[in-house]
Amino acid sequence: MKIVYIFAFFLILVKSSFAQRGEVTVVKDPLIDSLIAKRMEVYRTGGDVTLKTNKPVVSDYGYRVQVFYGSDRREMFNQQARFKSSYPKINTYIVYKEPNYYLRVGDFRTRLEAQRLMSELRANFPTLFIFREKINAPTLETTTDDQK
Repeated sequence: MKIVYIFAFFLILVKSSFAQRGEVTVVKDPLIDSLIAKRMEVYRTGGDVTLKTNKPVVSDYGYRVQVFYGSDRREMFNQQARFKSSYPKINTYIVYKEPNYYLRVGDFRTRLEAQRLMSELRANFPTLFIFREKINAPTLETTTDDQK
């Protein structure tokens, strides 16, 4: 009887080793490889990587001014168009948190910059608030030796 149990145990052990065989297919987004390559480049160069223009770079936290909020989507876009007609160089951002839309403007590094815009806007937009959130880094104007 012991021999039958040992033989059955051995047979189960052999069967379980065969069940481990199989094929694994890895499916991944090709962007993962490009992100890994960029990360390796950042580590190699010590963080000195040239960035492509026309793409916003998310920086640390900064400030935005909220110029409008409400539940009417059309009114939100009307207010955005009204703001963009007066200040075409300032970025606008629409945030939706049920049930309201929030129109926030600007990418300010300091609260003082946001307060300056807020004082300009107070006549045209009565409900203004400053919010601290992640911003897109504003483009810095650089001067060359020729411009001096």
